[in-house]
Amino acid sequence: MCAITRRPFLSLLLLTLLSFSLPGFSAGKQLVIGAIYLDTQGYYAGVRQGIQDAATASSMEAKLIETNAQGDISKESTFVDTLVARNVDAIILSAVSENGSTRTLRRASEAGIPVICYNTCINQKGVDKYVSAYLVGDPLEFGKKLGNAAADYFIANKISEPKIAVINCEAFEVCVQRRKGFEAALKSRVPGATLVASQEGTVLDKAISVGEKLIISTQGLDAIMGESGGATLGAVKAVRNQNQVGHIAVFGSDMTTEIAQELENNQVLKAVVDISGKKMGQAVFAETLNVLAKKPSGNKVIQVPVDLYTKTEDGKQWLATHVDGLP
Repeated sequence: MCAITRRPFLSLLLLTLLSFSLPGFSAGKQLVIGAIYLDTQGYYAGVRQGIQDAATASSMEAKLIETNAQGDISKESTFVDTLVARNVDAIILSAVSENGSTRTLRRASEAGIPVICYNTCINQKGVDKYVSAYLVGDPLEFGKKLGNAAADYFIANKISEPKIAVINCEAFEVCVQRRKGFEAALKSRVPGATLVASQEGTVLDKAISVGEKLIISTQGLDAIMGESGGATLGAVKAVRNQNQVGHIAVFGSDMTTEIAQELENNQVLKAVVDISGKKMGQAVFAETLNVLAKKPSGNKVIQVPVDLYTKTEDGKQWLATHVDGLP
């Protein structure tokens, strides 16, 4: 199944940005928006580009104050306090911790600054109280798409009782939901499938080490699921390092140039589910303007497109349409 092109979605988004005006803001008034990215991996570079492109396209003059939290809750907290002190118009962020970031977002909310989350956020109670909007690709649907792709692979290869290990990012609830969706979809079609182990490995170097340990410690392992981009690429490299090409398949998450190249190669990586970072950035900026105009979308939690890539041609097409390397 090829990725779905959503030109109407993007065209409508661009039109909205170009024609937007905010009540109470004069034409010459500059919006100041803080933007916090969770880490430096490819997805967040794509989000950053999407936000910057949307800000440039907007009829409102917008200044972005940006930083990378590097997965560090103290850095996130310090930067939010800086943004609060500067009395910015809004804060966009992918929260470091579901529970640990709650106090930080509460401080922003109590200062009257709207907070717009994307990809990761705080717990539901905190979202209800302190967050104006939360944009996310449905993580259960994300996992189900990958689980169905894995089921297709096992059925085609007549593997009725596959053993699958997971390299996870389950400090974040979205990753927990990805795994639950994956397991539910896979087992509904391949009842003998078993998730035999799960270890954290979000950063590439750690994911490679974790993947190699999982391969060595699990006899007869058939596949590895990567819950994030780093986990996915780490799993592929671990399979190659342990000379298991052709024996262990990888099903992964979050496209990057190197992941697209592995999908095009198709020796190890068999499917990737992805939420475009650029599309996410554009959508989150558009919703920030909606919030500032006091015209937010009907639902506080807003779903963004989830795409599945499964073939050599999919990897080749992604590379051709992402020459800048940004997802």
